[in-house]
Amino acid sequence: MQIAVLGIDLGKNSCSLVGLDVVGKVVVRRRMRRETVIAFAGKLPSCVVAMEACCGAHHMGRALAAQGHEVRLMSPEYVRPYVKAQKNADRDAEAIGEAATRPTMRFVTLKSEDQLDMQTLHRVRDRLVAERTSLMNQIRSVLLERGHIVPQGRARLAAALEELLDGPEPALSTRMAMLVSDMRARWQSLNERIAAFDREFAEAAEQDLHARRLLTIPGVGALNATALVAAVGDAGTFARGRDLAAWLGLVPRQATTGGKPRLLGITKRGSRYLRKLLIQGARSAMPTLRKTDTRLGAWLRGLLARSHPNTAVVALAAKLARIVWALLRHERTYEMSALPA
Repeated sequence: MQIAVLGIDLGKNSCSLVGLDVVGKVVVRRRMRRETVIAFAGKLPSCVVAMEACCGAHHMGRALAAQGHEVRLMSPEYVRPYVKAQKNADRDAEAIGEAATRPTMRFVTLKSEDQLDMQTLHRVRDRLVAERTSLMNQIRSVLLERGHIVPQGRARLAAALEELLDGPEPALSTRMAMLVSDMRARWQSLNERIAAFDREFAEAAEQDLHARRLLTIPGVGALNATALVAAVGDAGTFARGRDLAAWLGLVPRQATTGGKPRLLGITKRGSRYLRKLLIQGARSAMPTLRKTDTRLGAWLRGLLARSHPNTAVVALAAKLARIVWALLRHERTYEMSALPA
């Protein structure tokens, strides 16, 4: 039984394995638990182990790579065309193994434990921010039902709550005052937890060399830098800066037919969180960049003269993604290039 490619369809408890020989013929089909997969692969000679890049794939991949196997992770959407006939776990594992042998297949680089830890911290912070926004909206709706309209903004909401709850005359009923007071305490607790995460990201950005390089880019802060370093890892995975922008979904979507090119909106592929951070950073940096006497400022002014500001913001985010790739790939810091005299 000479296995050249081992395709693994990962599951929560059990996994399906399909072994292919050098000519692509199926020589083994197994179904076993996650902990048994590592022991089974440890008895095999070094081979290509293919998996979909999903939850738990990086941990499994690091364990198999330590045994001497070549681990290849792929996006699930690239594996789907190779599924034959009926879809089941065995067919998926066979499709994964076959897709890994294609010379044009794109693979996902294994992430280290530190990268996964940083990504987890970002996901938790993003959940807390969403929870805080939901809580603020609920407080506003409760006050609106009682005839108290609060303008937008966290500071204005905090001032309105202080006036309604701590004022000399009660503005709400006793029960509603207790409820809103409890909601305000929960809101303050979320603010403290989010601020603690922000401090942790700032410290991590100062300690990491790659993140410090990204901090020199306009519109890139500690939050963006740590998230990008954790997600991108080795910039050599991308051949050029546009590939990173395309991976983040910041390039136009193509609908070319009959030789007539047609560009639509951005593809919105990849990580929605990273794309949101880059666009927010570009939006905050655009008012300053457009006034600078630099190549980037001249490009931005020309773009704003012929397109909508929101389009310019997304285009600037795509350019920032290209700059991120250049700094990570060539290990340099960002320097503003002035216009020629």
